[in-house]
Amino acid sequence: MTAYELTYPHIAKSDNQPAYLRSHPRIQVAQIVMDYLTYGWSVEEMCRQHPYLSLAETHAAMGYYFDHRTEIDQEIQAEWQQNQADQAAASRSPFHARMKAQGIF
Repeated sequence: MTAYELTYPHIAKSDNQPAYLRSHPRIQVAQIVMDYLTYGWSVEEMCRQHPYLSLAETHAAMGYYFDHRTEIDQEIQAEWQQNQADQAAASRSPFHARMKAQGIF
């Protein structure tokens, strides 16, 4: 019996690194998935909203997500937690305190 390995031609994944698009290394699979989860966008709508993405790349990203859901969900959770921590730190800045005291924030 021959074993088959599932590959994603538009997705690159290195050990301990998030999966990303080969043609756009700064775009992680999790970023594409967030559009799906947040807005409920179809693959076609994601490509309309982000014209630099091809249908094949977006389908590959979503396929990767459905096959590696726990991994991608953990990346999204980590991103959310980092964002919350960054916002909390920013709100404690002297600038924020001055603006809040003036009723601007």
